[in-house]
Amino acid sequence: MWLLAGRGTGHNGGVSDIPRWAFSRGAKLASLPLGVAGRATVGLGKRIGGRPAEIVASELQARTADQLFRVLGELKGGAMKFGQALSVFEAALPEDLAAPYRAALTKLQDAAPPMPPATVSKVIATGLGPQWRELFRDFDDKPAAAASIGQVHRAVWSDGREVAVKLQYPGAGPALLSDLNQLARIARLFAIVNPGLDVKPLIAELKARVAEELDYALEATSQAAFAAAYDGDADILVPKVVQAAENVLVTEWVDGTPLSAIIASDSEQERDRAGLLLVRFLFSGPARAGLLHADPHPGNYRLTADGRLAVLDYGAVNRLPHGLPAPIGPLVRMALEGRADDVLAAFRAEGFVRPELEVDAQAVLDYLMPMLEPIRSETFRFSRAWLRREAARVADPRSPANHLGRQLNLPPTYLLIHRVTLGGIGVLCQLGTEAPFRAEMERWLPGFAEPG
Repeated sequence: MWLLAGRGTGHNGGVSDIPRWAFSRGAKLASLPLGVAGRATVGLGKRIGGRPAEIVASELQARTADQLFRVLGELKGGAMKFGQALSVFEAALPEDLAAPYRAALTKLQDAAPPMPPATVSKVIATGLGPQWRELFRDFDDKPAAAASIGQVHRAVWSDGREVAVKLQYPGAGPALLSDLNQLARIARLFAIVNPGLDVKPLIAELKARVAEELDYALEATSQAAFAAAYDGDADILVPKVVQAAENVLVTEWVDGTPLSAIIASDSEQERDRAGLLLVRFLFSGPARAGLLHADPHPGNYRLTADGRLAVLDYGAVNRLPHGLPAPIGPLVRMALEGRADDVLAAFRAEGFVRPELEVDAQAVLDYLMPMLEPIRSETFRFSRAWLRREAARVADPRSPANHLGRQLNLPPTYLLIHRVTLGGIGVLCQLGTEAPFRAEMERWLPGFAEPG
């Protein structure tokens, strides 16, 4: 099956680094082991739901994970971006099932097959001009990192600053849309990775953000806003923008330990620090920059030698000029105080419960309370075990939480906020972070702190 897919060609007749045409890309996606995946999903779904589990062979899972990584990594574009989004949810899987996927999906957070040097030169010339090398004192043709729609090269700018040069893969736009359309058709494969995850809204959201993420000039504007808001901050480091074009983005270089390495570290202190700063950055962004960083996967973060959290990628942001929606803080406060009727009223006002539906106020509160456990006390330790319990509670079709969850609506205003919350929790559980998260909510979530 691997031989079915060839490389696509660019408009100018040169070889593109992404297999971009629908047929070849579809053939690669079709090579994923769907039949095996479907059978394995049955066993995993039963285990997640707390019912007697079928034994899913570890060899089968390892083979599926390896093939999943290779296909998504080679396709890049939307397929790899989708894999990155899924990788933060692996913490919800039972440990004996998660191991084969953890290694394969973690690779998607930091690496992908690189573009050849000739393609690199063409991409930069398109964005910075044919004499682009004169802008640099030094440029490393070998990429330092690669991601879903671009790769990063280390260089030295003409003024002596070390910089990161982010280049967009040729044909990334058509590839991204093609991949997401294909993935919508084979969504059942990803039930192996997370049986409780409804992938259709995730794919729809990713498609809606394609145009923004493909525009590096727009990304530069977002990054510059974050950099200004966090300039000189003791905890958060945002690299400054040096130069930008539609398909090339030059920013200051930042050294540090990737969050994926922190997750694997034996240093509890480092993991606690990284998790606390991640929460601080995600929740302070709307208040300080009017923006929410909307792509919380480990590949976007580094822990610097001086203990700051460096945030590297700003392609996906949610523009919130007035901060997080004002009702969130008071709603959380009411829930923690056990005010079921007020919580239901707030849910209806914000569109989480459609007007025609009748739901029990106490059932809504019971649904929410376990999710709020991280901020019920002064400190909380996120863990894979906690997330698995929550996943099982919500995913089990026999549970009241599952029944209620199917009745709740997600208003468009909260779509990216919901994605960031879930993704952030997934990363925190991988880190196993313990920190005073309630204090962070009181500081950055308007209306949550007690009056006075």
